[in-house]
This record gives sequence, C-alpha cells and structure tokens, in this order.
Amino acid sequence: MLEHPIVRTAFVSTYPPRQCGIAAFTSDLARVSRDREVVALHPADGASPYPHEVHHRLRRDEPSDYARTARVLTACVDVVSLQHEYGIWGGDDGESVLDFIRALGVPAVATLHAIPGEPTPRQRAILVELAATARATVVMSRAAATLLTTAYGVDPAKLEIIPHGVPDVPIVSSETTKPDLGLEGRQVILSFGLLGPGKGCELVLDALPAVVAEDPTVCYVIVGATHPDLVRRDGEAYRGSLVERVETLRLRDHVRFVDRFVGRSELIRWLQSADVVVTPYPNLDQTVSGTLAYAMGAGRPVVSTPHGYATELLADERGVLVPGYSPVAFAAALNRLLQDGELRQAYGRRAYEHSRHMVWSEVGAEYRQLFARTAADAQIPRLSPHLAASHA
Repeated sequence: MLEHPIVRTAFVSTYPPRQCGIAAFTSDLARVSRDREVVALHPADGASPYPHEVHHRLRRDEPSDYARTARVLTACVDVVSLQHEYGIWGGDDGESVLDFIRALGVPAVATLHAIPGEPTPRQRAILVELAATARATVVMSRAAATLLTTAYGVDPAKLEIIPHGVPDVPIVSSETTKPDLGLEGRQVILSFGLLGPGKGCELVLDALPAVVAEDPTVCYVIVGATHPDLVRRDGEAYRGSLVERVETLRLRDHVRFVDRFVGRSELIRWLQSADVVVTPYPNLDQTVSGTLAYAMGAGRPVVSTPHGYATELLADERGVLVPGYSPVAFAAALNRLLQDGELRQAYGRRAYEHSRHMVWSEVGAEYRQLFARTAADAQIPRLSPHLAASHA
C-alpha cells in the first residue's frame, strides 16, 4: 500500500488514563500515526496526569477552551482528527463540538462512534452540522453510512468507511489461558465493556439456566466497570439489579463479575480464555461495537442479536445471529456452540480471517492516507464564484 506524504495530525478526544472505549481507541489510533499532537478532552472529574504525548488539554465544561484550542491547533497541525460521541463533548448533547470545529482554520476529520437511529432534534442537528463542517466523516460500517445518508441526509461523498481497529494477536486455545484467570475446567461465555442496559446482559442471564442444564461447567464472565454516566446518575443500582437477577435465577456459581476497567493486555487474556463471546445488544440500530470487533480479532466465535454491526460483520457464517429477544433461542445457539468444539473453531477461524484488515497497522494506514488527502485537498486554491464563472 503506497503511503502519502506525512502530515501532522492532532487527535482530539478523551484519552487514557480516562477509562472509556473511545479513549482507548484514540490512543491506539494515535500510536499508529507518524506525526501527531494529542488534545485530551478533560472532564471535570478527569484523571491526571496524562502520558507524555498529550500536549494539550481541552476542558470539556469550559466554553472558552474550544475556540482557544482550535486556534492553537490551526497554527501547528495540518489536519485535526476528532472523535465524536455525544457524551464526551461539553454542552447539551455535546454541542460544544460545533464551537470547536467552527473555529478551526485547518480541515477536520470526524470519526463517529455512536449514531442514534432515533435522534432527538438537537442530536440530529448537531450531527448534521458536524458532518457538513468536517472535510470528511469516518464511520466504521456500511450500516452506519446508510443510516447517516438516509436518516440524517449526509452527503455520501463525504463519508469514509474505515473499520474499528483491533490488536494483532494470534488465535490460541482457550484452555491455555483459563488457569491464569481461575477458569480451568470451565466453559466460558464472555461479555465486556462499560456496563449498562445497552449491553443486554439480561438476555444472557435469562438464557443461562438452560445452558447450565446442558453443561454445569459453564461460567458467564461480565468484564467491565459500570458506565461512569450511569454511576453519576444512579450509583451502582444497575449492577445491583444484575446481581439480584443472578441470585433469583440461582446462577451464583455460574456468573462472575469483573467490576473494573481492564487494559488491553488483560482484555486480550480474557478474550483468549473465552469459548464464546456474546453481544446481545437490545438496540438493533447499533452500528459499531468494539467488543464484537475485538472478539473477531482474537478468533472467538460470537453469538449476537442482529444489530446492524453484527449483521454486517457476522455474515457468511462468521458468527451466530439470534433474532428477537428470545432467551430460549439464545440458549439454543450457545448450547450448539459449546457442545461442538470443531464448530466453535470454524466460526472463530472465519471471524479471525475476516478481521485481518481490521488490525491497527492496516487501519492506521487507511487513516494516514485519508489525513494526507484531506490536507492536500485543503491546499488546492479555490476560485471565487466570480472567477469560477469567468473560467466556465
């Protein structure tokens, strides 16, 4: 793959040690970029200090920081790569992202991590203006591109589809890593990520009694801290409701909660210990899932509800889709895989082979090319309407 000339790129996003998927995504993307500035979106309760590559902080809830940071970046970079999800930017529904992008004097590339299928009028207006103002908008699936063009009216010519990046790790037998995690002799079902109702753990818990009846060694592991926005609003009430559900269903010996945000190395160990990974999301409009991408990248078979991202990535027998909210059907899918090692390996291998274009080295190269094209396009002189007419 031919590389374009190197351009200096600023990445604007939440950033580690902030514990969220977008922060981890941005760290991985910045790491595979050659010449970079990092601007950390810094919430009021944000962690500090940041790693050495973070040269700027943008205080999320300080309105004056947005234009000030934009002016600083205009003077020192060629392109700005910003990550968008409503909750990480300041203002109502994260509307401060518009203050930032309007003040930029260099082109911006916006990567969208969440696109509501039924947005509020404000959410729709913010996303439409962001896509119109950015020089290019990146989504991570065809489903996301279709949603943006049909429901939001975004110009498809301005959309780029670049997959969610995944670590480049080998496929290993789950039996080799289970002992280190106290899972020796267990059949492991895994879900991970910030915990909240959108993860759909209830569906797996409701299916689990029928799975345990077939194989008493089964253990469902739920890895991840509760989403910080949920904690601020309700404390740990949601996690408590799941624990209560486990007790009601008499599943105490078959469910393990790992109540913390885990780093990439530990997450890979959990993935490699899993026999099946689940993405039972109730929102069928979901157009990206880091959990699903990582599972495929580790060569794990996936059982999922048919949300948009899963329908696209798990096609051609790369995973198992279970239609509707049906614990009975979900249990049947899990039992089928857990009882057939060769079938699990076949699904995992197909998923792994499909994910090779999603490893960070490949994804980074696609982004670098996009940043270079964006910078070059911004340098092309634009004729004024009067001169353009005279040349027609």
